[in-house]
Amino acid sequence: MDEVKVEVPAKFKDIVESIEKMSVLDLNELVKLFEKKFGVSAAAVAVAGPAAAAADAGEEKTAFNVELTDGGAQKIAVIKVVKEVMGLGLKEAKDMVDGAPIMMKEGMKKEEAEALKKAIEAAGGKVTLK
Repeated sequence: MDEVKVEVPAKFKDIVESIEKMSVLDLNELVKLFEKKFGVSAAAVAVAGPAAAAADAGEEKTAFNVELTDGGAQKIAVIKVVKEVMGLGLKEAKDMVDGAPIMMKEGMKKEEAEALKKAIEAAGGKVTLK
């Protein structure tokens, strides 16, 4: 997946660098804080573009797709995690868990993908990183 170059104004450089270092869970918490603090709503945005092509031999994969393969026996707990982590409404989260196997998010950094997988598996769901 090609990375789009964005010119960051100097006044926002420190903020953008801090956000780039955050985990998915931290980013979700930050968005919730902004929603409460400023009375705004952040819509869930899917990652645009095709999935990353298979990496050449010897090259480490840098973009991961997270697929929910099974909602598990504790679907309510999994729905809660999906709702919070993905920033979805209850109905959208329920539909996603009920629709398993389903691609949850594409083009994630390895650490973020593993954090998402760990959170969903802790709730009883099954996730595959691709």
